[in-house]
Amino acid sequence: MTQVDLTALRKANPDHWAKATAIRALTLDAVHAANSGHSGMPMGMADVATVLFEKHLKFDASHPGWPDRDRFILSAGHGSMLLYSLLYLTGYPDMTLNEIRNFRQWGARTAGHPEYGHAPGIETTTGPLGQGLANSVGFAMAEEMLRARFGRAVMNHHTYVIAGDGCLMEGISHEAIGIAGHQKLGRLILFWDNNDITIDGRVELSDRTDQMARFRASGWHVQEIDGHDPDAIDAAIVKAKSTGKPSMIACKTHIAFGSSAQDTSKGHGALTDAQLIADAKAAYGWSAGTFDVPEDIKAAWEAIGARGAGERTEWQARHDAMSDRRRAEFDRAFALEPPKRLSATIRALKKQASDAAHKVATRQSSQMVLEVVNPVMRETVGGSADLTGSNNTRTADLDAFAPNCRKGRYVYWGVREHGMAAAMNGMVLHGGIRPYGGTFMAFTDYARPAMRMAALMRIPTVFVMTHDSIGLGEDGPTHQPIEHLAISRATPNTRVFRPADTVETAEAWELALTSKETPSVLSLTRQGVPAVRSAHKARNLTAQGAYVLAEATAPRKAILIATGSEVSLALEARAMLEGEGIGTRVVSMPCMELFAEQDETYRRRVLPAGPVRVGIEAAARDGGWDRWLLGERGRASRAGFVGMTGFGASAPAGELYERFGITAQAVADRVRALLG
Repeated sequence: MTQVDLTALRKANPDHWAKATAIRALTLDAVHAANSGHSGMPMGMADVATVLFEKHLKFDASHPGWPDRDRFILSAGHGSMLLYSLLYLTGYPDMTLNEIRNFRQWGARTAGHPEYGHAPGIETTTGPLGQGLANSVGFAMAEEMLRARFGRAVMNHHTYVIAGDGCLMEGISHEAIGIAGHQKLGRLILFWDNNDITIDGRVELSDRTDQMARFRASGWHVQEIDGHDPDAIDAAIVKAKSTGKPSMIACKTHIAFGSSAQDTSKGHGALTDAQLIADAKAAYGWSAGTFDVPEDIKAAWEAIGARGAGERTEWQARHDAMSDRRRAEFDRAFALEPPKRLSATIRALKKQASDAAHKVATRQSSQMVLEVVNPVMRETVGGSADLTGSNNTRTADLDAFAPNCRKGRYVYWGVREHGMAAAMNGMVLHGGIRPYGGTFMAFTDYARPAMRMAALMRIPTVFVMTHDSIGLGEDGPTHQPIEHLAISRATPNTRVFRPADTVETAEAWELALTSKETPSVLSLTRQGVPAVRSAHKARNLTAQGAYVLAEATAPRKAILIATGSEVSLALEARAMLEGEGIGTRVVSMPCMELFAEQDETYRRRVLPAGPVRVGIEAAARDGGWDRWLLGERGRASRAGFVGMTGFGASAPAGELYERFGITAQAVADRVRALLG
């Protein structure tokens, strides 16, 4: 352990020391009370956080939702007591001392890792290392876009993020810092908690990366400082604000600073030994009781929390002085309210598509929708992970976002699916932006952690996933998704849309762009699919999750349930069966999650008991099918599935469907077998 003269530090700057020590003391008390948590990082980064909040962070604790506040993101989310202490000390109304006392307990706002929505001031959910860093890139991009659109008078702030060694080891960090450097996000400032310690031991056990060289190579401005020197911290932040580049400040710190666990892997986790805590507080010169912050220190922190009130009031005046139209647009975008014209725009496109009845790949249908939506919904920001021409995510009116074009609404993310997805989450969390981004459905594997975080945070990020089955053909099984629909459907609070044609695609987009709390996955085809909705209906049928597309004419004996590209196969099979006197209903099920939300009466009306049921989807049966085939009053002996049971192969799409037995004939045969 490196010896640190705490007495000298305390005497050199007693006011700063007292405020920083309040963070350390609250951390020790909360972790001890919970008998779990991570003490070391808040103890080590308390000095950096104190200087940032006292001298630089633009915020007003009494109005935590102020759109032009600086954003502070704790990517190293295990050190959550750093954030909770700051929110309590600065006077955020919802972060009471009782919440600190109940750290990590049922119903408390102070979860083990920061969770978005639990309390104002928690800008994003962190814990999976590197997510917050990538989120911060999206926050910074959103600020640039909105400043270009609405002006500096109402959008002019910084994004700060604390990341640890673990965040920088995660692969997503490389994607995130590459995006930020390329885009020259000069209002993004990262503090690296450079303490040389991981759970297993010293960083050198597993890594030798020169992080400062890595950031410089990616286009960042880099500084190295003593993370316990308040003057050096202040000077570094001042300099970072002036560089025009994203900035990384390497803060050399001591984990579990001032305790007997300092500079050890033990210091990373929960320091609960009563003697260790007493000794650490004595070394700090802290004599207050458990969970007790002296009035003068608390008052000093609350003054920091109120420091931005005047600036916020001035901002409000500038906001109110905007023209009625611009102010309404600004407020609408931040409220996640769709424009009034969206519904009519979607209806008009549906009518056009029904009348034309063209055979179109649903990825192209998606682009058709975006071509009419993006001009109406100016807060949309599109993008793709190096598959723009395949995902069909760029429309004619979208310029590329770049350092010389901050009004651009299209992002070339490069081959960075994970970074793209996490940065899009950051854009949503910032407010004022509705992002969507595309890749191949098979590569949801790369974006998966961020997609899960969107669901957990209850934010409406839109993930456009094309080439959604063996129907993509010759690229073969590496690119052909099998289990990916099942994984997405198994994720709580996620809507997976697999539309059958242009009309259903338009309806899915309307639902995705009006959602406020649920992310959407759009599963779209590479291959052309026939139009199945030839009769125009103004009502959004996809909103019901499933509906009767074609009714039986002969006495009903079978129900075919299909999604996406297989709906047309169901219609072909129906024609065969009806010709034999077997009455067959076809149900299109573009969104299982929405169907599950309908009342039981509707579900039973669409899927009544009695007829045999066959599900049809060019994917694994595990994707939520058994509930609709076997449950809801169905019977196991009278249900079947036509789909995939293993990986695909490289061949033309038509041959693959034949070889894997996903044909209208196979569906009809399955019905006959079930009927005996």
